[in-house]
Amino acid sequence: METERLMQEEKESHQQRLQQLEKKYEEEKHQQQQELDQALESKVTEHKKLIQKGFDENAQLMSLEIEQLKKEKDNLSHSFFKDYVVPEAEIIMCIPMPGPICLVENVNGSLHVSDAAIEYLSRNNQPVVVVSVVGLYRTGKSYLMNRLAGKQTGFALGSTIESKTKGIWMWCVPHPSRTGHTLVLLDTEGLGDVDKGDSKNDAWIFCLAVLLSSTLVYNSRGTIDNTAVEKLHYVTELAEQIKIKSPASKAAEAEEEEEDTQFVQFFPNFIWTVRDFSLQLVLENKGQVTEDEYLDFALQLKKGLSKKDTNYNLPRQCIRNYFPTRKCFVFPFPASQEKMVMIESLDESEIFPKFLDVTQHFCDYVFAESREKTVKGGYKVTGRMFGHLVQTYVQTISSGKVPCLENAVVAMAMIENEAAVQEGFKLYESEMEQVKRTFPVSFNEISAEHQRISNMACSEFMKRSFKDEKGEYFKKLMEEIDKHYAELTVQNMEASEEKCHQILTDLYEEVNVCVRQGEYAKPGGYELYCRHRDKIIVEYHSKPNKGNQAEALLESFLKGKSAEANLILQTDEQLTESDKQIRKEKEQASLLEQQFKVEKEKQMEMEKLIQEEKVNHQQRVQQMEKKFEEEKNQQQEEMRRAVECKLAEQKELIQKGFDEKARLLGQEIEQLKKEKEKEKESGGVFKDYVMPLIDTAKDVFSTVLQYKLMRKSLKMPF
Repeated sequence: METERLMQEEKESHQQRLQQLEKKYEEEKHQQQQELDQALESKVTEHKKLIQKGFDENAQLMSLEIEQLKKEKDNLSHSFFKDYVVPEAEIIMCIPMPGPICLVENVNGSLHVSDAAIEYLSRNNQPVVVVSVVGLYRTGKSYLMNRLAGKQTGFALGSTIESKTKGIWMWCVPHPSRTGHTLVLLDTEGLGDVDKGDSKNDAWIFCLAVLLSSTLVYNSRGTIDNTAVEKLHYVTELAEQIKIKSPASKAAEAEEEEEDTQFVQFFPNFIWTVRDFSLQLVLENKGQVTEDEYLDFALQLKKGLSKKDTNYNLPRQCIRNYFPTRKCFVFPFPASQEKMVMIESLDESEIFPKFLDVTQHFCDYVFAESREKTVKGGYKVTGRMFGHLVQTYVQTISSGKVPCLENAVVAMAMIENEAAVQEGFKLYESEMEQVKRTFPVSFNEISAEHQRISNMACSEFMKRSFKDEKGEYFKKLMEEIDKHYAELTVQNMEASEEKCHQILTDLYEEVNVCVRQGEYAKPGGYELYCRHRDKIIVEYHSKPNKGNQAEALLESFLKGKSAEANLILQTDEQLTESDKQIRKEKEQASLLEQQFKVEKEKQMEMEKLIQEEKVNHQQRVQQMEKKFEEEKNQQQEEMRRAVECKLAEQKELIQKGFDEKARLLGQEIEQLKKEKEKEKESGGVFKDYVMPLIDTAKDVFSTVLQYKLMRKSLKMPF
């Protein structure tokens, strides 16, 4: 019942949002229709004036403009909102889960991704903020996740020593303070579960939580003493469990030993929550301290190089170096001992106020400070992409290999970019189908629509694509669009030919009757034939919407009838031989003039095509270059944060006298700065790799289209 109620409420809220959006859309469409009505009224008035003054040819051209405006007005009535805006809104909408579902199953120590969870994520195109909680079993992790979801219950709470959460469970809810974002809460099974008895399995669960999160919450009980830090030994194993770069790349081989120094660029924020804290936040020689100062004190390093000192420092150094930010919250006991076993069913009045205050402070901090989930390169992750990421990491772990951030991004980019190509082409194909229904149209009409819709398709591609560093997928989309446009251009020509052929056939039927009845076999028959033929040509020119093959079909038609005209000319007894020769030369000159007119029209169309394609090409390059710059800026921001984090850590080490560690950290900072500058100067990649690919696609299009047009010219009717 609760599930149905939540779904119904969200459905009603969604419908209200769509109605508001549709109302806005209809208002804008009404404004556009008014503008077109005014333009039509002006053109019709001008058309009447031209006819009255005898400017028939200008009036005919004006009538074509009027028809084009009418088509544009008709196109506005097409329900673009329902066909594209509503489906897009359905995809983007975060349908809240009434309760958690299993994301990663842990069966007998083997990890498997839940199909139901991936299916849910595949429908979510919003950016995600991912918060994971890890910690020893029976430390109250699930309670914190429930509160982040804004609920009292949800993730399973256990009142016995048995761990309730197995694998990783997920709860997706709309982000409470970021419109258009989904908050993904991950509750992991308790580490150190005695029933499981598999420390390797615990390590992979911890590793997955780190890889998938924007914010990692480590939950423990009591105090942050040496024992508590040692229980977080999983952090020291991350250097062996996570690789940044692909082992196949030469760069990875050269830098393998130093990869953990780059973790800070990609790891989540770190929060240590201490439950059932009963001490005073007072330190010797410092007095009263904050929660964060308490955590920093617990993570202080010892001077010395003995094995004992090294072992003591290792987990602390990993926490300090791997995570970009550290935060601590200490929670007092939530209620009396007898009531703690049923905390999820307690009314707020039965929970200690101090505990509720800290819980609220914790939730507010998580909502405000948790960033959107990103992957290597600074790419923002959507719900759908998050599903790909989970599958990639779990499959890698299950196969016995070490998860690699670079490989995961490449695998995810391949899936998303291929889908982006399909979505872009689907939009182009669907919109051009509307144009196809109006065939035949003029060259100007189909060219303008192609340019407009191809830009829409490229924008659609850009929304979903990422890490298309060499423009291969963008080139693939352009090739598919241009190939389809070439096919449509030929189909438009065929439609024009068919219509013109039918018009000429219908108009010529009267002449055929005269030929069969011998009307032109009499003296003066040739002059009568010419009058009838000229009348047909005038009527043919007056027919609207013949498409771009009108003159070519007329040339073909006249050429096909030249033998008939010559026969009538030669049999006309009224004409002398000299007259016949003059008429014959005139016929030939007329055919040549029509042929020249057709060739000139073809040349002008081809020149215009090349010019318009050049403009279209420039627009595409600008779109791609803009996308490339955005992604480069993301990478720069990712490195900037890492440098700032390391500089702050270096400053603290210097203040506390760890000069050697500060010097080594300085080397890491310099290396990061060099990488940042290298990425900043990588703008040449766009010109060196992407531009040639796009230019090749443009040349392929021009060649294909010219080939198709040439083939068409060899198949003229008549």
